Amino acid sequence: MYEGTFPNKRYKLTLEFLRTHVPNSESILDLGVKNPFSEIMISEGYSVENTNGEDLDEDRSAIENSNATVITAFEIFEHLLSPYEVLKSIKAQKLVISVPLNLWFSSAYRSKTDLRDRHYHEFEDWQLDWLLEKTGWEIKARSKWTNPTKKIGFRPILRHFTPRYYIVYATRNS
Repeated sequence: MYEGTFPNKRYKLTLEFLRTHVPNSESILDLGVKNPFSEIMISEGYSVENTNGEDLDEDRSAIENSNATVITAFEIFEHLLSPYEVLKSIKAQKLVISVPLNLWFSSAYRSKTDLRDRHYHEFEDWQLDWLLEKTGWEIKARSKWTNPTKKIGFRPILRHFTPRYYIVYATRNS
């Protein structure tokens, strides 16, 4: 249905994962400002609120005061200095989070023009799993996918085989 309208396969695969694990009757707090993917979730019938661009390392009030039943965080946690504190502050019982994976052949992303657009963490899958476990979450499902480019070279070839994104669905341990 949305196949031709997605800017890349990441949105398509993220939406498929979300649909599989979260019915659109759930209310969602999407960490990060309103973005193309939050618009896609809304068009799919999800009730979505976004945070307002506040520094979630410093100000978690939007998370702490939310009555959403699900928290989503799509490519947000790599920008945080302390994702542990953010995960501990979540009251919702369900979480869908995706992160870029650490690539052994590429440095962490760092914008030279936007100080907020940098990756403090690029995770290995076990690191995110451990972080979730330590903060009281139980992973129920996970998936990975690649992010190939059409460039020529050694690294672009590796991107065809090496997973770049990791997504998990987790529930709060009781």
